[in-house]
Amino acid sequence: MAVVRKSKIDMAVIDKVKEFRISNELSQEGLAAILGLTRGYIGQVESPSTLSKYNMVHLNKLALEFGCSLKDFMPDPIPEEYTAGRKNTSKKRKKAKWSFEIIALP
Repeated sequence: MAVVRKSKIDMAVIDKVKEFRISNELSQEGLAAILGLTRGYIGQVESPSTLSKYNMVHLNKLALEFGCSLKDFMPDPIPEEYTAGRKNTSKKRKKAKWSFEIIALP
């Protein structure tokens, strides 16, 4: 079974949220209540071994709650080769070749 890992950029955002959570003396349960989620889900998000993560709606709710900007949850840019669990292979992909024929209808 393959090891599940979040990307470094996902973990950086999660770590920023966790910093806000701890500095505001919130438990995982308290954060879950703000977001309308379960404590278990927050635990999954904070665990690097699951793919669960915050979405933009979650981050917006947290920015409103903490009185900050969405940008405060964003890390400094991370080099592209470190942003995913594997290296970017998009250059190796072949572009699909499409052709269309216009047919005149009677």
